[in-house]
Amino acid sequence: MSADLQISLVAVAAGVACALVGVFLVLRRMAMMADAISHSILPGIVAGYVLAHGPNLLLGFLGATASGLLTVVLVEALSKGKLRQDAAIGLVFPILFALGVLVVSKYFANVHIDTDAVLYGEIAFAPFDTVNVAGRDIGPKSFWVLAVLAIVNTGFIAVLYKELKLATFDPGLAASLGFRPALLHYLLMALVAVTTVGAFSAVGAILSVALIIVPPVVASLLTERLPRMIALSVAVGALGAVLGHRVAAWSNVSISGMIATVLGILFGGALLFAPGRGLIAQWSRRRAQKVRFATEMLLVHLATHQETAARDIECSLPHLESELGWDREVAARIVGRAERLGLLEREESLLSLTEAGLRQAYLAAER
Repeated sequence: MSADLQISLVAVAAGVACALVGVFLVLRRMAMMADAISHSILPGIVAGYVLAHGPNLLLGFLGATASGLLTVVLVEALSKGKLRQDAAIGLVFPILFALGVLVVSKYFANVHIDTDAVLYGEIAFAPFDTVNVAGRDIGPKSFWVLAVLAIVNTGFIAVLYKELKLATFDPGLAASLGFRPALLHYLLMALVAVTTVGAFSAVGAILSVALIIVPPVVASLLTERLPRMIALSVAVGALGAVLGHRVAAWSNVSISGMIATVLGILFGGALLFAPGRGLIAQWSRRRAQKVRFATEMLLVHLATHQETAARDIECSLPHLESELGWDREVAARIVGRAERLGLLEREESLLSLTEAGLRQAYLAAER
């Protein structure tokens, strides 16, 4: 297995594992919890290092997970008081992160720590840390960790899908039905913490946060149905990982940085071109509403004056321009649209409604 393929597999596994739990974080408006956990695990990593008297994967993982869970517990405890959740997150994770930095600077000042690898991630090193079974190399250790996390997250969502859905959208109803939304919340946060730690060790803090937040946000712009949102989130995470790695290899830049950049580009594309919620779709919808409203104004005005003595003046195109406050181009466009729809007829500059136009005018007036 080539190194490029191994890196791609690690990136895809990270994207899938992170996107699965990220969907529910985004829906619960707790996206920044991932950022908080990714920074506050530093004391746990340091504690694992101290207990093992050196680098130790298992103790480091357990310590980081415990620190992530502590972050969740502290944020929830503060949120139950007078603090908003965002304020609680802003208080907890800087304190824990600063505590980790203080311990490192005090007791491990002579130990070299590659801050670039920690913050940005160096997924290119994944092929050098492999798992051997019966003397056979079966691939990067980080891939297997993330693959297991992806399977666990998938199983968790599949088994508790109904409960998670109800507790996410209507926790009050979930509680009344006996689903215990608080327990579900802490189970979800535990998975977020474990997944963040697993992704952190492979791709770094910044990319792990991007993989948790960006794919679900992109999916939420493309659909409102939860099953499709989960599937699209996973697909976006995997696509961003593969494309980012390929572009990084071609342009000889940071793999993690390029994956995050590609995810940002995918988000930008969805923000602009999403069929229902994209900026272009919203602009088009607003424009159509303005045209429809202007057409209804025209029909109501003509219906009001069509049978009066002032018809020749009120129903003339030049008068409409001044009466409705339209310039010549707008007036011509609205009148032309109504004419194409068979709502009015034009005799030189004089306008008159058809039967269909009269019906439409009466309906508009009633609204």
